[in-house]
Amino acid sequence: MTSAIEQHFSQTYEEARGKFLLASDEAGLPLQCREHPKRGRDGELLAMDIARSGAPEATRLLIISSGCHGVEGFCGSGIQSFMLRDMQWQRFAKQAGVAVLYVHALNPHGFSWWRRTTHENVDLNRNFIDFGAALPPNEGYDEIADWLVPDSWPPAPEVALALDRYVEAHGHAAYQAAASGGQYRHPDGIFYGGNAPTWNNLVVRQLLREHASKASKLAWIDIHTGLGPSGVGEKIFGCRHDDASIARARSWWGKDVTQLDDGSSTSAPLQGLLWHAPHEECPHAEYTALGLEFGTVAIDEMIDALRADQWLENHPDSSSEQRRIIKHQIRDAFYTDTAAWKEQVVEQAMSAATQAVIGMTRD
Repeated sequence: MTSAIEQHFSQTYEEARGKFLLASDEAGLPLQCREHPKRGRDGELLAMDIARSGAPEATRLLIISSGCHGVEGFCGSGIQSFMLRDMQWQRFAKQAGVAVLYVHALNPHGFSWWRRTTHENVDLNRNFIDFGAALPPNEGYDEIADWLVPDSWPPAPEVALALDRYVEAHGHAAYQAAASGGQYRHPDGIFYGGNAPTWNNLVVRQLLREHASKASKLAWIDIHTGLGPSGVGEKIFGCRHDDASIARARSWWGKDVTQLDDGSSTSAPLQGLLWHAPHEECPHAEYTALGLEFGTVAIDEMIDALRADQWLENHPDSSSEQRRIIKHQIRDAFYTDTAAWKEQVVEQAMSAATQAVIGMTRD
């Protein structure tokens, strides 16, 4: 029997989108649809969908977003659909004078096709850099690029040995930083940040200008999966480094809010973050952001799933059976399809959202 929480989660992008649109409509919220230029795995329309609660003139705005990394959207979409149907939450935010912007499927193409990247093979959360300047280097990735995404899959024994030797020489943290920190020289590799702003990047910036222009206080909770203990939501500080912003985030969400640049996070230091866009598009607002990262599988298992999926993308003539195996591997790395896990993530996300509303009205 499907639990009250589990019913908000889905098995496909199209199902998830349908639940989000229905929940938004039944909550009486206005909807916007930003249609993607490509189609989905089953030929379905792809879109970034936006629902907003609260007064248009509200000066406090909380953004709840899902699917920045495509296949991770199964988690965030389920949470958003739950929130939209939680009338107690809706009343709470409204009475506090906080408008809430639900942005569903920041990367609908990756969501539908069970990929972490956009249709350009770009990691959206590495794409928010100044492309008019020199692209950031990642010499560590350059060194291991051919081993991360080799010519054959599963990798040959010498490939695995080469990566093991790199870890022995440099340490696992250096390996994680090299592999996942973001790179801009290997378009057929993993964690590729692109050579120009993606469609998704441009739409996000447009939404910020449209919806946050009147906000004096802006908060953002962006839902992710893939790092940390299963079902545990790491609270990652999402703004540019600023002592006042960090202090504010910890006063809202607790002293266990981690940072990407001081070694406290399960994530490596990253560049080109989506969460930095409001600094550029909404400089007038006091901005506080949180990446809510829910654990699924061990980090090496997650990275290996990404490696396999990238190899598959680079070899479209692969057998249907190998494609099926790798696609389920990538989905399972970012979506734990159990009732217990879904209940855990919803509970923690609701707590974070509630804390954000309280913080915005208290400060």
